[in-house]
Amino acid sequence: MNLTLHIWRQKGPQDKGKMVQYNVKDISEHMSFLEMMDVLNEGLVAKGEEPVAFDHDCREGICGMCSLQINGEPHGPDRGITTCQLHMRMFKDGDSIYIEPFRSKAFPVIKDLIVDRTAFERIQQAGGYISVNTSGNTTDANSILISKEAADKAMDAATCIGCGACVASCKNASAMLFVSAKVSQFALLPQGKVEATQRVMNMVKQMDEEGFGNCTNTGACEVECPKGISLENIARMNREYLKASIKG
Repeated sequence: MNLTLHIWRQKGPQDKGKMVQYNVKDISEHMSFLEMMDVLNEGLVAKGEEPVAFDHDCREGICGMCSLQINGEPHGPDRGITTCQLHMRMFKDGDSIYIEPFRSKAFPVIKDLIVDRTAFERIQQAGGYISVNTSGNTTDANSILISKEAADKAMDAATCIGCGACVASCKNASAMLFVSAKVSQFALLPQGKVEATQRVMNMVKQMDEEGFGNCTNTGACEVECPKGISLENIARMNREYLKASIKG
C-alpha cells in the first residue's frame, strides 16, 4: 500500500516544531507500524536527509517505549496494543496518517516523536517500592497466604508498562491511572502494607509536582491503555489517600 504520512518534526526541546509530509510506497499490511517507520527512515537516510527520531526498544509490547499519537489516538486505532504491536493492516491504501508525540506539559518533547517521560520515574522513586528484604535469606513465596482475588488484582495492576497512553488520552493530561496502578500493586499485598501511608502520599505529591492534571472521570485512559488497567485502581488509590490523610 502507498501512504501519506504527516509527522511532527522538532529539532530540540526549545525549537518550534511543525508537521512535515512524507510519502511511503509498497508498505506490506503484515508490517508493524514501527517497521513502516523504519522503511521511511531508510529512504530518508538514502536521500541524505535526517531520519525521524522515535522511541523503541523491545518491540514486543512490554517496554512501553514506542509511544506515538497516531491519528489522534495513543498507540493508534487498535485496542490492547502498543505502537510496536500495531500492524499496517489497520490502514488502507492511500490513507493519510498523522503521527505526533504524546502531548503533555509533563512530557516535554526531546526530538521529533520522542518525549521525556522521566516524570514517571520520579513518581516511582517517590514510593513505588517495598522495604522487605528479598535478597539473601529468602523465604518460601507461599509463607504468607494471599487470596487469589487480591493476587489477581495486584498482578493486573502490575502489568502497567508506564507508556504514558493514559496521560496522552486525558484532556487534562492526568497520570492518575499510572500512579494508581503502582499504588494498587502494593496496596493489595501484605508486603506493601509497611509503607502504605507514606507511599500514596509521596507518589500523589510527586505526581502533582510534575505538572500532571486532575482526573477527568471520562475513562479515556482505560480505553487507550494497552494493558487494560482498570479505573478501579484510581478508586483504590483515592481510598488509600484518604486513609493516609486521616492517619496524618
